[in-house]
Parts: sequence; structure tokens; C-alpha cells
Amino acid sequence: MTSALPAPRVLLVMTDQWPRALLRAALRECGYDAVGTRSVAGAARLAAPDEGRGPVGLVVLAQETLTGAERGDLDRLRSATGAPIVLLAPATRRVEAGPWTRVIRRPVSIGTLVAAAESLVPLPLDARRPVD
Repeated sequence: MTSALPAPRVLLVMTDQWPRALLRAALRECGYDAVGTRSVAGAARLAAPDEGRGPVGLVVLAQETLTGAERGDLDRLRSATGAPIVLLAPATRRVEAGPWTRVIRRPVSIGTLVAAAESLVPLPLDARRPVD
């Protein structure tokens, strides 16, 4: 028997296409409906309710995507989804206070990021299968 609920969405907000695509593929292989964008404003658009898709369960946000203008979008995204936020920060850059549930320093492996998703948004056993 399989779960009737749609997979939770994971929003990946990262400017670099290839790391974003690799993480997206790894999360989808585990059972998450991962989608990516280059900006927080794009993530806010992707967070809108969509028939047939699960709610946003997690936001993975690269620190370099946050500019002054993006802070307002981040507040709107946070209030719209209520999802935990994992901030990916460079090893040597200071992290300002924010709505982060977890801060992960780069360099980091894809496996570490998938493990973070699994700990923050656990999937039922019957939902742990590739989305695609």
C-alpha cells in the first residue's frame, strides 16, 4: 500500500544551477518533490498552493541569494509556508540572525543535505521512493 498524500515540496534557492540540480535530483530520488529557483522571490512563487502537489515542507537557502531586497520576500515566504529553513553558508562568512532552523557550512556533501532534509521533514516508509 502506498501513501495517498503528495510528497512534501522542498524549495531549493541557490544561484548556481549545477549544485541546485544535483541536490534536486538526490531529493527527488528519496521521495521529496524538490524544485529549484535562483531567487527568494522565485521561491515565493513556487510556494503557492498547487493542486496535486504537497505543501512546502522545507526551504534550502544559499546565503548568497540574500540581498537587502530579498529579505522582504523571505519574510513573505516564511509566513506563507511556515516551513523550516536550512541556510547554506560559506565556511568563512558571518551568518546574521534570521529565521534559520539550521545553518550548514559549505563545503558540504549532497548526502549531508539530504540527511538534513530527512531529519527535518521525515517521510513515511511507504513514501520513500523516487518521485520521477
